[in-house]
Amino acid sequence: MYLCCGDALFDMFAEKQSTTGDDGSGVYLAGHVGGSPMNVATGLARLGHKSRYFTKLSSDLFGQRMRTHFSDNNLDVGLSIDTDLNTTLAIVETQEDGSAAYVFYTDNTADVSIEASELPASLPADIQLLHFGSYSTAVDPTSSSLMKLAARESAGKIVSYDPNLRPTIEPDIDRWREVYSGYAASANIIKASDEDIESLLGRNKEEQFVADSFNHGAQVVYITRGPDGASGYLADGQTARAEGVKVSVVDTVGAGDTFQAGVLHWMQREGHLNGTSELAGEIDLAASMNFAIKAAAITCTRSGADLPFLHELEA
Repeated sequence: MYLCCGDALFDMFAEKQSTTGDDGSGVYLAGHVGGSPMNVATGLARLGHKSRYFTKLSSDLFGQRMRTHFSDNNLDVGLSIDTDLNTTLAIVETQEDGSAAYVFYTDNTADVSIEASELPASLPADIQLLHFGSYSTAVDPTSSSLMKLAARESAGKIVSYDPNLRPTIEPDIDRWREVYSGYAASANIIKASDEDIESLLGRNKEEQFVADSFNHGAQVVYITRGPDGASGYLADGQTARAEGVKVSVVDTVGAGDTFQAGVLHWMQREGHLNGTSELAGEIDLAASMNFAIKAAAITCTRSGADLPFLHELEA
């Protein structure tokens, strides 16, 4: 079983809509449940896994819709915390190339308000892997609380981490470097996009990022490169490259999260999760990336973070 932790927001997509009398000053929004680690949890459930999610869930309209999403996707949120605080919102505008520009509203919202005292005292024994990522790892009190959870559970479980930088929420890059070091210290699997690494360390610093990740204790590192595929690295020096899959892109929202879910599914399928704090066996980097890229390509053909089901990948 997997437990993903953190973001619980609604992506509000700005749609191009023309109506009689519209002078171009209006904004038309269509909402969809989102949040990077939540997307990963949904992706894992759709790939056939028992998937749990831990966050602080609002009682507002958006929080109610999230509960419907969890139920529809067979996601277990029994460990989550109920609150009357509002749900985080993200305004998303799709660019001409399908990439997305975000503006976030996170002031005193539910998912960034988790206190350390609200963490589960213990986790179900069947949870083999915890996943963390995105802005919930950088905004306190949730950031420091989840970091404690990662450190506590890393003694007996696998930890996955995707920094997934959101500078529009936390513009201080030094803060992102600080939380990267904190979460990386507990992580077996680290995935980052080439854009994340450039923001974190500067241009042409991918080798440094990989070395830093291994110095923190990672066993495997992935770097995603959008349409150009991905690279994988093992601590023993093995590397591999996987090419992207050409598709007609609607938007790229959730593509990186789909890659993450694909890799985690593949790790379990191939027997690398064995109930300990270390990945087991020899990891085929190319095979893991090819599967994850295929999954991400399907997501890119859809609007929003609509991750694929296992039967779609097997077709």
